[in-house]
Amino acid sequence: MAAYNILTLGASYGSLLATKLLFGGHKITMVCLPNEVEAFNTEGARIRMPIRGRKEPVELDSRKLPGSLKAAGPADVKPGDYDLVALAMQEPQYRSPGVRELLDAVAKARVPCMSIMNFPPLPYLKRIPGLDTDALKPAFTDAGVWDNFEPSLVTLCSPDPQAIRPPGEKINVLQVTLPTNFKVAAFGDAKSTAMLRQMETDIDAARYDPGDGPIELPVKLRVHDSIFVPLAKWAMLLTGNYRCVTADSAIDIKDAVHRDLATSRAVYNWVCGVCEKIGASAADLVPFEKYAAAANDLVRPSSAARALNNGVPNIERTDRLVQLIAAQYGMKNAVVDATVAQVDERLAKNRKAAA
Repeated sequence: MAAYNILTLGASYGSLLATKLLFGGHKITMVCLPNEVEAFNTEGARIRMPIRGRKEPVELDSRKLPGSLKAAGPADVKPGDYDLVALAMQEPQYRSPGVRELLDAVAKARVPCMSIMNFPPLPYLKRIPGLDTDALKPAFTDAGVWDNFEPSLVTLCSPDPQAIRPPGEKINVLQVTLPTNFKVAAFGDAKSTAMLRQMETDIDAARYDPGDGPIELPVKLRVHDSIFVPLAKWAMLLTGNYRCVTADSAIDIKDAVHRDLATSRAVYNWVCGVCEKIGASAADLVPFEKYAAAANDLVRPSSAARALNNGVPNIERTDRLVQLIAAQYGMKNAVVDATVAQVDERLAKNRKAAA
């Protein structure tokens, strides 16, 4: 069994996938901020994971797992040394100094890239037949960072597991709040897809002994042939995450979804309709009932809403992306249009305050 060298751009969410891959003996390097580099290299990654039937979550310490995990700055890694790059930062961060140059070096080295962003990279969208990707560029903070990528070597992994950095804890601690699976689409390249299938098998085989005997852990990697499976997240984001954004604050995802269930269902099904229009089948998507049930446990505002509250000038705009894709097929939704306008307004206010 091959042990792979994997480079992860981003440490908070990236540390969850990285820790799962350590069970397969793989070597992970996480590119992150200087204070994160120090924390991960000194104390490892700590992942707290709820286990069905156990009262307390299990805490995984990356230093005690079979593979190896280290952290580094963007200037300290060479993309050509790696078998796979996982993109685990928020979309606006890829144009920041240092990261932008590293991303371009990854593209030119032709290393397969798996994005675990909610927001799909432009080269992934180019794999969808019939989509005018130039018309989607306004949804990106800076679409130019993706210019040199080969679409067949870029795939998308839906980050369905929910995880947070618990307030007041050290920066290397991540708490999993919804332990669902990562759903990744096959690459356009067979050799790269075979690597994903190996990782899926490694994670399935992993067992962990918290002190009273080996147990199976949640959060698996699931490889799908359809490139549309990761897009199932779009309906969830537009029904819940972006509707947490209000004129001057943020509400919980649970409230965004459940305060008017009929409207939520209509938005959700409309977004699924957009996905079907570009080629998804109903089997690629998640029924509204399943999402609405999961949303009952999402009792805090989305990361997008929290970021807007914190005054950031840019966030990932899956809301705008779906609106632009729908427009190519003559599809409109008044609630989605209002959501996009609300996010636009908050960003304009933040940018004005920052100027």
